[in-house]
Order: sequence, then C-alpha cells, then structure tokens
Amino acid sequence: MIESTGYRYLPPRMAERLRGVEIGVRRPMDGSHQGLHRSPAFGSSVEFAEYREYAPGDPVSQIDWPVYARSDRYVIRRFHEDVSIRCYIMLDISGSMKYKQDGPLQKSEYACYLAAGMMYSMVQQGDIVSLITFDNQIRDYYEPSGSFVGLKPMLQGLEKIEPKNKGNIEAALHSAAELIKGKALVVIISDLLEEPKSILQGINHLYYDGKEITLFHILDPAEMNMSVKGLADVTSLESKEKVTVDFRRVREAYLEQLRLYLDELRSGFQKIRAEYILTETRTEVYDAILQRSRMV
Repeated sequence: MIESTGYRYLPPRMAERLRGVEIGVRRPMDGSHQGLHRSPAFGSSVEFAEYREYAPGDPVSQIDWPVYARSDRYVIRRFHEDVSIRCYIMLDISGSMKYKQDGPLQKSEYACYLAAGMMYSMVQQGDIVSLITFDNQIRDYYEPSGSFVGLKPMLQGLEKIEPKNKGNIEAALHSAAELIKGKALVVIISDLLEEPKSILQGINHLYYDGKEITLFHILDPAEMNMSVKGLADVTSLESKEKVTVDFRRVREAYLEQLRLYLDELRSGFQKIRAEYILTETRTEVYDAILQRSRMV
C-alpha cells in the first residue's frame, strides 16, 4: 500500500475514502494480464455468459455434452473473460487552469487532486495507469504502471505542475491517439475552454481508435454563473491580453453562450457514449470520482 501522507494531492483521508471504489468500462479492453473486470468480449475463462450453436471449426472440447444429451443439439458455452484496464489520465496544464475566483482551489489544483484520486483508484483495484500532461502539446508522459511503487513518480510529478502555456486540446488529443496503442480507457481532465467542434474532433479520433473516454469538465463556480459584477479589468491567463469588461451588461449573453457551449459538448460526447462529468472546484473530489464509478 502506498504511503499517501507524503503526497500533496493524495492526502490520507482521500485515499482511505477511495478504497473499494471501482472504475469500470463498457468497451472491450486490451488487458495485458488477468484483471478484475469482465470484458464485453468472450473468452474461455471465468464467468459463464450464454450458449450458442456449434459451428464448423469450433473446438469439439467446448461442446456442452449434457445439453446435447437432453436436447440433441450441439451448443458451445461462452464465457466472459476477465481483463485489466489500461487507463491514461490526460491532465490539462494550460494557463487557463490557473483560474480561481469563487472556488476554494485553482482549477489546476482541483484537477491534480482528481488525477491523483483516479490514478490511486485504478491501481488499488488492480489496473494499470499512466499520467499524460498537456497544454498545446503533450508535455509529460509516464509509463503505465499497475503498482503503488510505479504510481509514486506520477504523484510527485503532479506537485511540479505550473500551468502557463496556451492550450490546444485538439492537437494534444490527436497526439495522444498516436501515443496510446490498442484499446484503453482515456480520462481527460480539463476546463475545455476551446471551441467544441475542435475538441470533439480530437475526442472522436480517440474514440474511433478504440478508446473508451471519460471527461471531467472542471470550472470555477464564477464561470458557471458569472458572479463578478460591475466594471473590471480582465487579463487572459494564456495570452496575457487585458480588457475592461462591464459584467453587468454582458452577463445574460454570457450565460446563453455558456448554455449553447455546454449543450454542444454534451451532444457530441453522447454520440460516442463518452462519460461526461461537469464539476465545479467546490465539489468534493471524492464525489466527482464516485459519480464516474456509478456510470458503468
């Protein structure tokens, strides 16, 4: 068991609460070793699933002879094969993730807690996990590991993150699709502050390459309801450009655009059955992870 007391983003209380939380998948995985999750694919191992008619070329040894004796039918027993999940946590470290207004944490800090919790959950349930950080390109890639020893460099890496560059989610996702081989679970943690069409192009690349996708969409409460009022000078965290905004006058238009933006993202994610979780930085990280665990 990992000693979590030395890691900023995996405090002991959170690690204790996450024990027993299971993260499942819907799509077939390329498990590299026997795991705890039933694959949608059929194998010849653990749990009986169903019968099917015998077909030429099937091994005779798989015929269920007691069923033949009762019904004069040749049938094959099919079993679900247990596999492990390879999970890749893609963490957005672009400049916009430094934002903090009404929430208790910067979006980047909340995202690091969430990444640490997800990685810990995957390893403690017997799966394999990797951490990938990105802004306008992939910055750091940690080799997948299924042990708590292998998890340590990833937890230490989270503590060194300093969001600063402009983001390009689509470019990073295209690169990830080339980097991640085979069927796997990809968990994206980001504020998704880019054009939905661009984001969805990157997401679709991953999906049609055989990946199952979960998105944790992180926003500060102020971004959800525009609590700022009156005139204020605003500086872009990525471009550093400064503008003066009358928030009282633009609030209604902003909230309408936010609704359209979220609807477009949700619609695109639903088409590929991606798991989408919109969460504010004041939401308990444990609750966000628990929401994902209940989705499959």
